[in-house]
Amino acid sequence: MDKIIKVKNISIANNRPFCLIAGPCVIESRELVFKTAREIKRITSQLKIPFIFKASYDKANRTSISSFRGPGLKGLEILREIKETLNVPVLSDVHRIEEVRLAAKVLDILQIPAFLCRQTDFIKAVADSGKIVNVKKGQFLAPWDIPEIIKKIESRGNKKILLTERGVSFGYNNLVSDFRSIAIMQKTGYPVVFDASHSVQKPAGQGTASGGDSEFIPLLSRCAAAAGIAAIFMEVHPNPKKALSDGPNMLALNQLSGLLEKLKSIDQIVKK
Repeated sequence: MDKIIKVKNISIANNRPFCLIAGPCVIESRELVFKTAREIKRITSQLKIPFIFKASYDKANRTSISSFRGPGLKGLEILREIKETLNVPVLSDVHRIEEVRLAAKVLDILQIPAFLCRQTDFIKAVADSGKIVNVKKGQFLAPWDIPEIIKKIESRGNKKILLTERGVSFGYNNLVSDFRSIAIMQKTGYPVVFDASHSVQKPAGQGTASGGDSEFIPLLSRCAAAAGIAAIFMEVHPNPKKALSDGPNMLALNQLSGLLEKLKSIDQIVKK
C-alpha cells in the first residue's frame, strides 16, 4: 500500500501528483538562493506543482580539498529565512551526527547523502530527529538493498521516509539510470523520488571536480515521470556555468518552466 508522507500542506506519495524538490546545489550566497527560490516558487505556483526548496549548507563530499563547500552551519539560518519568508518546506543534506540536532531545528526534511546511506549509526541519528528522512540510494547499491536501510530507520520509530534514486555507477566517472529501480523501490510503499541532476553527474569527471551532462536532465525527468514518480529532485541555478559546485549537472533556471509543464502532463496521464 502506498504510504503518504506529509510536509506542511504537501502530500508525497507514489500515487499522488508529483512534487518538485529543487534549488541550487549549495548555498553560494543569500542573494542567489533567495533569487532562485522565489523564481521556482513563482513557476510552481503558476503550474500548481507542490514545491520543496533544497540547497546544501555544507558539501562535505567534494572531490578536491579546494572545492567550494558552502557557508557551513550558518547556512541553516539562510534556509530558515527562506522557509519563513516564502512559506516553503526546506531540505538539506547532513553529513555528521553532531549536526543532526541543529539541522533538525530548521529543516523539514533531512537528507542522508548517497555516500552515507550504509552508515548505521548515522542513519539512526538522523531517524531519531523525528523529521522526514530522505535516503539517497548510493550509486553502489542495488534497489533491492534499500529495505535494509528502511529497517534501520523504522527501528527508531520513524516511518517518515523518502527514497531517492540518483543513478548507479557505470565504470569509472560515469552513472546510468536504471528505471526498473523506481518500480522495485516503490514496492516498499514509501514515496520514490528521482534525482535528475545527480543521475547525469560524472563523479570526479573533471579531475579535481565532478562533471556532468545536464542536457539529459529533461530526458531522464520525463522517463521518471512516466514511471510514476512521487517527486522530482532537481538542482537548478540561474547560471550553471558560473556555479561554484556541480554546475555541469544543474538545470538552468530559465529552462525549468517548460520542463515542468511537460512533466505535469506526463504525470497526469500516468496517474489518471
